[in-house]
Amino acid sequence: MGEVSAVPLGVDFPSALVRGLLHRMDGQPPEAMARVQLFLNTARMRRRVVEILTARGARLLPRIHLLGDLAKLVPDLPEAVPPLRLRLELSRLIAALLQAQPDLAPRAATYDLADSLATLLGEMGQEDVTPEAIANIDVSHHSAHWARTQSFLSIVAPIFAGRPDADRRGRLAAVALAARWQANPPGPVIVAGSTGSRGATALFMHAVARLDQGALVLPGFDRDLPLPVWDTLSDALTAEDHPQYRFHRLMRDLDLTPADVTDWTDDVPVSPDRNRLISLSLRPAPVTDQWLAEGKDLGDLRAATQDLTLIEAPRPRVEAQAIALILRQAAEDGKRAALISPDRGLTRRVAAALDRWGIVPDDSAGEPLQQTAAGRLFRHIGHLMGRRLTPEALLTLLKHPLTATGADRGNHLRWTRDLELHLRRNGPPFPTPADLTAWASARPADGVADWAAWIGATLAALEPVGTRHLAAHLDHHLTVAAQLAAGPGATGAGDLWSGAAGEAALSIIGDLQAEAEHGGDMTTVDYADLFDSVLSRGEVRETVTAHPGIMIWGTLEARVQGADLVILGGLNDGIWPALPDPDPWLNRQMRLQAGLLLPERQIGLSSHDYQQAIALPEVILSRATRDAEAETVPSRWLNRLQNLMAGLPAQQGPEALDCMRAKGRIWLEMAAQLEAPDAPVPLARRPAPRPPLEARPKQLAVTGIRTLIRDPYAIYARNILRLKPLDPLRQTPDARLRGSVLHRILETFIREGGTPTHARLLATAAQVLAEDVPWPAARALWLARLERAADFFIALETASEAEPVWLEDSGGVQVDPLDFRLTARPDRIDRLLDGTLHIVDYKTGTPPTQKQQAAFEKQLLLEAAMAERGGFKALGPTPVRRVSYIGLGPRPKIEATEITEELLGKVWEQLHALIGQYGNRAQGYAARRAVFEDRMEGDYDHLARFGEWEMQDPSHPEDVG
Repeated sequence: MGEVSAVPLGVDFPSALVRGLLHRMDGQPPEAMARVQLFLNTARMRRRVVEILTARGARLLPRIHLLGDLAKLVPDLPEAVPPLRLRLELSRLIAALLQAQPDLAPRAATYDLADSLATLLGEMGQEDVTPEAIANIDVSHHSAHWARTQSFLSIVAPIFAGRPDADRRGRLAAVALAARWQANPPGPVIVAGSTGSRGATALFMHAVARLDQGALVLPGFDRDLPLPVWDTLSDALTAEDHPQYRFHRLMRDLDLTPADVTDWTDDVPVSPDRNRLISLSLRPAPVTDQWLAEGKDLGDLRAATQDLTLIEAPRPRVEAQAIALILRQAAEDGKRAALISPDRGLTRRVAAALDRWGIVPDDSAGEPLQQTAAGRLFRHIGHLMGRRLTPEALLTLLKHPLTATGADRGNHLRWTRDLELHLRRNGPPFPTPADLTAWASARPADGVADWAAWIGATLAALEPVGTRHLAAHLDHHLTVAAQLAAGPGATGAGDLWSGAAGEAALSIIGDLQAEAEHGGDMTTVDYADLFDSVLSRGEVRETVTAHPGIMIWGTLEARVQGADLVILGGLNDGIWPALPDPDPWLNRQMRLQAGLLLPERQIGLSSHDYQQAIALPEVILSRATRDAEAETVPSRWLNRLQNLMAGLPAQQGPEALDCMRAKGRIWLEMAAQLEAPDAPVPLARRPAPRPPLEARPKQLAVTGIRTLIRDPYAIYARNILRLKPLDPLRQTPDARLRGSVLHRILETFIREGGTPTHARLLATAAQVLAEDVPWPAARALWLARLERAADFFIALETASEAEPVWLEDSGGVQVDPLDFRLTARPDRIDRLLDGTLHIVDYKTGTPPTQKQQAAFEKQLLLEAAMAERGGFKALGPTPVRRVSYIGLGPRPKIEATEITEELLGKVWEQLHALIGQYGNRAQGYAARRAVFEDRMEGDYDHLARFGEWEMQDPSHPEDVG
């Protein structure tokens, strides 16, 4: 039997590993070191070990291997099935399964299911679980879902059992090496830094431990765990999430006890008291009795936690700012500091905050490929296949930083901006090549026609795409991407494949091209989902000059250590530890019966990383108490630590916890000061600008009078400052379009004349909707709504003896003696039998009440006053008997008002008074003077800085211009 040793918690593991190795090689000739085979768990650990060895002077180095590369040491192994090919083949099988049983999962999950199934097959290979073991699982007490998945696995697993993937090949390599070394023992073999959590690795470690010159160097071995507690770790169902569970299983398989684990070096822990505290807090549940029984032996906890700090930030942004300040201070002090966190959102925020001071951290994780410029371009194009082109999607592609990088990008961006304004103002909702050509033909001939033709030719072929083979989808996808990146009239692919992101995309997509023949036929939706899933596996690592002492590590890289100060960030449940990945194929009990790892394995590994990291010399624990959605729950390990300390008043636990928080509050206060303004910025007051009289509008429509009453500031912004809001880029069937379509339907229906019938109205509506509304769902919904109100409208038309004399035309009248003109565009004016007029306005919703008309909805009353003053020339000055709002919403309704001379005189006097008031320089255009609802959003609220002032605040008149 070889040596099984450990390095104390809190000691720099790579440095201790090298010291112990050199101590054991002391006195031997230099070439003896070259016969040592050292197996490490990560490439970063290998780099660190090599750095430490070379820093001690020139010497021969041991042969250093990675545990993931065992197959490279056994050349006669069968070739592994490429991971992507395996997943594509499984995707076809799963697609057939979902076709037969669509209730099993959505089709969009096909590739994700294939990925999880490939992971399961790899795990079966790692743990040496046969397909028969899956078939023999008793599912009689489980739901029908698990019986169906077991049946499917019983068919699929034997098919791939004879075709080893990378995981099964790794186990075959471990078995082959063990057999080879049993027959011909090698020189010294050392496995360091691994917990043996995977079956193949554990098998290899068993083989090494049984060699006479074999050695295992275990990281993070807890010597403070009592033997009775150690013995309770034998039950995987209750102990899988404990940090020492994997060591217990390893020792059990080697027939060893904790006492048999020797010390690799004579190093002592940095803080033995802290290690005992953390060990007790991580005991398996239930632990309350152990906390009470052993907590009294911990001593004064203030000494144990003197180098611990607890940051409880109110928001993730504040947490990131505080961490960035700590790292900046460490850089100034010359300390090596590392942020350890699985939360990539937090690490990106910290990196962005460090950029304020020009500090670039050494980040062990790269940027996800799908979030790079190249990744986004490919994803945008993939999701356009089989779909109609929208202005939003078109401009997303045209504004992309890689588009037209092989041509004249300056003109490209200029024409893109002009096209955006055109599409916002004029549409259409789904532009076609003909629309782009028509737009370009109306512009100067400066090359824009060729540019528009290039867009149309590149993107037009995407919409009609249907089901086809994966290879055809991919070829078309890459062709469009290259054409977009090249630009009009250019060849090649522009900057599409340049830089680290382009190279990573080329590698990932090249693998997909090589294996595309195994993908089969698929729809455009399935292709887009598959492509996104494949792309999400890639990472991009840019070559940057990072700060040598500031690092950002994932939890696995934290085992490399070598930092004076570490920050454990994102200590919230669901982040650290992360929730176990759901397994759609086997539940917890089925995994246990089959001999597979339980979902808690990942939690156990994370807890082991946490136990190692918190034992380092100086540690800061950090979390945000709230995220963007709700309050967060502290990590279970942090929660246990706080509860344990709070329950030990005799050991000054509460005081120690308060001290940890007090040190954290110092950094939070500094983060708050960092973003605080140098001087208080006063809030804006409610504006009421007073422009010169000559700048004030001399003409308004009757609808503008309503705005002048309710929100005068909007008149100031639109009519004086000439600021008009842009239409949204994503055009939708909104209320404004519904109103205009309704008006056109009724105008067309009335102009055509003839007997008003229900069928003719609906036929007219269907025709107008087909021309003006390109959304099928909206057409069907609006036609159904109109059909509900059709009988009401037809009844009105049938009963009416009036003659329509004015339809959707404009008129105007001078408001004497004021220098002002009032205009209007009535929906409809009818001439009654006695020669008087009836003015009608159609509403798609509820018509305004009499009180609303008296206060601000004066549109029809003003139109009536205009008609009596000859405002509609073709009609001449004509008296008006009635005005009516006809609501054609879910509950059709008429709100009619009989016109009297007194009523019109009052309305006209109010108009004179209103316009005359704004003819006074002292009158300001107050913001949101009398809006219908406080929560109603105006087009110019941001300009008026609404929110800095409240509706009850007085306005602040101010001369402008």
